[in-house]
Amino acid sequence: MKLKNSAILTLCLVLLSACTQKNDPEGWIDLSGSFDQWNQVGDGNWRIEGDEFVADSGTGQLVTKQSFTNFQIQLEFWTDAGANSGVFIRASDPQDITDKNAYEVNIFDTRPDQTYRTGGVVNHAAPSEIINTPNQWNTYDITANGSDFKVILNGVTTAEFTDYTHTSGPFTLQCAGGKLRFRNVRVREL
Repeated sequence: MKLKNSAILTLCLVLLSACTQKNDPEGWIDLSGSFDQWNQVGDGNWRIEGDEFVADSGTGQLVTKQSFTNFQIQLEFWTDAGANSGVFIRASDPQDITDKNAYEVNIFDTRPDQTYRTGGVVNHAAPSEIINTPNQWNTYDITANGSDFKVILNGVTTAEFTDYTHTSGPFTLQCAGGKLRFRNVRVREL
């Protein structure tokens, strides 16, 4: 009888936890601390340390299993100097993600062509300000609502543009060089 009550209590706690996540009053879905809601593409050595996604070799992406159309993403990132990363949104081919089939919100302070460095969206919007991000925690707040896009880096709006090219798809965290960390990754549909 004790074992049965314990199993029932455990089931209730699991269900309560799932309901709490889905019924967040503001609609946020927490994607941190587990690979359950992500697929790995490429050979990036993604791992979890504490509640952080960490990679420091190989190239590839963590790709959400769910696709999104209109949404807001908030996350924190840390990179070493020279790291190359980004957040790709509305990826149309989740197995082969590029800046041609998704919007790439860049994390690359030392990009050879500084036009679309950190804070910019490759091929769409140069950052309005130069914000250097290595060796510190930084925040991204990214909104895609219909054809309207807005990127906020460390509280500063660095990119706003209108485009109709990519309408829906998963978003990704990129590993393309250097050491990087992501934490407090969350999304909500608009």
